[in-house]
Amino acid sequence: MKTVPDTLRLSLIILAATTIVACEPAKQADETVAPAATAEPEATTPTLADLLASPERAESDRMRDAGRHPAEVIEFLGIKPGMSVIDVIAAGGYYTEVLSLAVGKDGHVAAQNPARVLQMRDGKNEKELSARLANNRLPNVTRLDRELDDLTAADGPFDAGLTALNLHDIYNNYGEQGAVAALKAIFSTLKPGAVFGIIDHYGVDGNDNKKLHRIKIDDAIRVAEAAGFVLEAKSGLLHVHSDDMSEFVFAEGRRGHTHRFLLRLRKPV
Repeated sequence: MKTVPDTLRLSLIILAATTIVACEPAKQADETVAPAATAEPEATTPTLADLLASPERAESDRMRDAGRHPAEVIEFLGIKPGMSVIDVIAAGGYYTEVLSLAVGKDGHVAAQNPARVLQMRDGKNEKELSARLANNRLPNVTRLDRELDDLTAADGPFDAGLTALNLHDIYNNYGEQGAVAALKAIFSTLKPGAVFGIIDHYGVDGNDNKKLHRIKIDDAIRVAEAAGFVLEAKSGLLHVHSDDMSEFVFAEGRRGHTHRFLLRLRKPV
């Protein structure tokens, strides 16, 4: 009997194995591979600029933003979410709402107003502030209807404060001593290390700044330092060089477009 050579035997084995594999039934069609899971996009926290651009704010406020740069002002002052802040002489509450958005749900804003300010313009400030806060619209805001010289440490302590376009009236109507006294009262409500911002219309020597509703920046700094504040920085953010500072701030075409200074003051630790 003839023997099969080893090389031929090996070839036959490989051929048989190939035939078996080729004859295996195809896998079932429903044996599909599940697609890889896709990661959910991370939720992004809206910036203050995003919140200010929301249609939930009054259109009149959003129109004023271009000249007031509220997000940049808040950044310059270092006001952060979670802070407790006082808006000094809040009037109708434009900055009250800006501060409310800046400090968020874990923060707090006190909108302070003397009675005279609320009654001005036939009560327009009272109506505007009341409408702004109606139906708990800004739940982190409380009203502080109190005269400036009645403010005490018990009203705070606040991490920060701001007054916008008000110091000139205090200084021009009550003099240097009156302005220092008002700023000392504000000073008492702040925590050691707290920041205080002042925004106002630039005035210059030789002009009737009382009539024009303006104040010289050197006068503002002097009374603030006399009240105990330390000047930390000045910003040109609100400068409007087309304003030669000789016009009444409410003159047609000038209102909302005045040359303004922005001071960042600090209560010493």
